[in-house]
Amino acid sequence: MAWTDLLAHTPLDAASADLEQGAVMSPLDAFGVIAFSGEETQPFLQGQLSSDVRALGDNAAQYSSYSTPKGRMLASFLVFRRGDDYCLQVAAELQAAIQKRLSMFVMRSKTKARDASAELLLLGVAGPLAAEKLASVVGALPEADFSSVLSEQCTVIALPGQRYQLAIAHDAALALWQQLLAAGILPADESLWRLSDIRAGAPWITTATQEAFVAQMANMELIGGVSFTKGCYPGQEIVARTQYLGKLKRRMYRASLATEHAEAGQEVFSSEMNGQASGKLMLAAKVGQGRWEVLVVAQIASLEHGLHLAAVDGPVLEILDLPYALA
Repeated sequence: MAWTDLLAHTPLDAASADLEQGAVMSPLDAFGVIAFSGEETQPFLQGQLSSDVRALGDNAAQYSSYSTPKGRMLASFLVFRRGDDYCLQVAAELQAAIQKRLSMFVMRSKTKARDASAELLLLGVAGPLAAEKLASVVGALPEADFSSVLSEQCTVIALPGQRYQLAIAHDAALALWQQLLAAGILPADESLWRLSDIRAGAPWITTATQEAFVAQMANMELIGGVSFTKGCYPGQEIVARTQYLGKLKRRMYRASLATEHAEAGQEVFSSEMNGQASGKLMLAAKVGQGRWEVLVVAQIASLEHGLHLAAVDGPVLEILDLPYALA
């Protein structure tokens, strides 16, 4: 069962202004959760993911990725602890395939993967009043970004950009939703949380962008999703070579544009590329009538020539600031 089944009669009508001025909450049905359990879970994931899983404490979270041997990302994750479980939040459309692929490499390791999407419902709470209103319902909040507070019914994770993500036990979800409503947190469509991800510069790999990017192209090392000291994992040699030989030709940028529609996987073009695409959209969210914000991975050299959606004379992408510096 998903949020949509529990909340079929709740209008999700918050707008981007509410995200900027108040507190909104979005059911995150676009994500699934793979939970790993067993005494050798940590070393197994350490050998598969790009982040330093050994550094993930009981009350912590981190971004991470999983790549092909050629260094191309198959998935991106938010990894967090829930008791003895290591939970990998991933795009729901990729969850089954990624779980199956990771399970192929378990072999004799004492760890096991399961689909925890039926156990936990994910909820995003964001905005300048998010902390105040959320604390009035759940009590103590994590004090630092990428830290968490765990209770029997709910894990609360603090994320950059005045954002919190909740992983809620299924049987507690509806009651908690109603309490958050009563506290004045406005319900919002999932696209508003996606907008908050865009403004935080947090990429998510989906079917449309699988195997399109090396981790640094999506700024994963800038948000803590890549460790260069942890040792081997699939694609590690390519990721390290990209970092230390200065061969990075693409970066992820935040941009706005005027168009009727934008979506992940759409190509962007620039005049100096002789008709070839300069890059692709990673995420897109509508912010108003005919206006969108996006994360776009594109050739660094194309920036000075301008980026256009779908064609060299298509809608212009206006580059916006990210909350972190591009190396």
